[in-house]
Amino acid sequence: MEQNAQNNYKSKLGQKLDSLFEISARKSTISTEIIAGLTTFFAMCYIVLVNPDQVAAGGAGGWLAGIIPPFAGELGAIWNAVFIGSIISAAIGTLLMAFLAKMPFAQACGMGLNSFFCTCFVSGAAFGGATPTAGYQAGLVIILLSGILFLVLSATGAREYIAKALPDCLKKAIPAGIGLFIAFIGFKNSGIVVADRYTFVGLVDLREWAYAAPALAAFLGLIAIVVLASFKNSENKVMNILSKGAVILGIFISTILYYVFTLTTPNFSNASSIGQAFSDFWNVGVMGIFNGESWSNAFSAEFIGGVFSAITLVITFSLVDMFDTVGTLYGTAAQANMLDENGDPINMNKSMLCDSIATCTGAVLGTSTVTTFVESSSGVAAGGRTGFASVITSLCFLVCLFLSPVATVIPTVCTAPALIYVGVLMLSNFAKVDMSDITAAVPAFLTLIIMPLTYSIANGIGVGAIAYTLIKLLTGKFTKKDIVVAVIAAIFVARFALTFMGTYPLYAN
Repeated sequence: MEQNAQNNYKSKLGQKLDSLFEISARKSTISTEIIAGLTTFFAMCYIVLVNPDQVAAGGAGGWLAGIIPPFAGELGAIWNAVFIGSIISAAIGTLLMAFLAKMPFAQACGMGLNSFFCTCFVSGAAFGGATPTAGYQAGLVIILLSGILFLVLSATGAREYIAKALPDCLKKAIPAGIGLFIAFIGFKNSGIVVADRYTFVGLVDLREWAYAAPALAAFLGLIAIVVLASFKNSENKVMNILSKGAVILGIFISTILYYVFTLTTPNFSNASSIGQAFSDFWNVGVMGIFNGESWSNAFSAEFIGGVFSAITLVITFSLVDMFDTVGTLYGTAAQANMLDENGDPINMNKSMLCDSIATCTGAVLGTSTVTTFVESSSGVAAGGRTGFASVITSLCFLVCLFLSPVATVIPTVCTAPALIYVGVLMLSNFAKVDMSDITAAVPAFLTLIIMPLTYSIANGIGVGAIAYTLIKLLTGKFTKKDIVVAVIAAIFVARFALTFMGTYPLYAN
């Protein structure tokens, strides 16, 4: 009797879930959606460790704290705030996809933009004479404004116009440039690439085991990720399952090798308590956006770089978020056969709305830009077709909230392989640039190469837009469609001109 009642309850619950998420209508099942949600989570859960490392420059034991030791405490607090904030933001953003867009997509803090955030605001502030906390909180204001801009563009339909108007060569070059940028950061964080006073950069000194050991652990971690990822769709079921979590497994393997090679053991006494992590999340992260000084700093000529700098940064973060999301939605929806009669992803506008709301939410919660993750395609490949898969992914993220004491014992060098690997995947976009058209190839190349060489996504976009506009004008090929990129170029020309005149500091990137 009791068993029958239990089965009846499960049946009714299943019917409600099926009706809410249109599971049967999309030719899926509850069990398939659960597996898909878990698959997506394990494919992207590396962001839980990588994001705070990138935003907080490795935290209390990271590279920036090594250069400026007095800031170690602040960087540790920022790490805690971002760790909690990024998890909650990912959970909220993914739930938005589940219930508003009803799509099997997951959201989390975007790779590349998190590193750029650190360069512009955290390390930028530290090297510019301000405190990392003040820079971090000013950066949250910029992220919030970029999210609001994205929200307005999505709600008014302007997003679609800009997406179609931006030159194809720049659309392809921007994600590729970001890939090269974060891969370079990965090589730097791992210690594989080091500063050289004669050649700017060089290979780690292999004669010094103290430096070579961490670099070797990171390199072998990268190899492990690639090997595991290569078993995707393998007939070997075990290896196929492991391939879904290739990145996070690579980080763990690199961590083990790090402690073996350096003959050290994890120092759990340095691991922050869960209570401290939540305290920093509230006091340093959440309260940062409500601090009036953060808003004045975001537009201060002495701090971030003034109004033009703030505008270019808002545009940069918003543009990258927009095209990252558009590319992910099209690619993933096509894989799932979830395109409408016009070849666009179904519920695309709602998905973009979810993305912009998630970015605003992330800024309020103390983390960098939240965007739709391309790893969602792994869940789609596992059969995910509805928002219920996103519910499962979101719940998995929430479990991670209580893992901060464990996460802090993973060295920064061991998350570097994830940056290099993701960078390689993003770099593939450049293969789609039409290199036979020199007027398109050169702006694309400049966008690609300027990002890592100047350590700035904004500089790459700016130089690429300016080059494209000048080339089109001088060759007589400028059209009405190019007005959007010309406006972007004009804004960056003004910003570079102000830099030349010394109106604001170079560290503002």
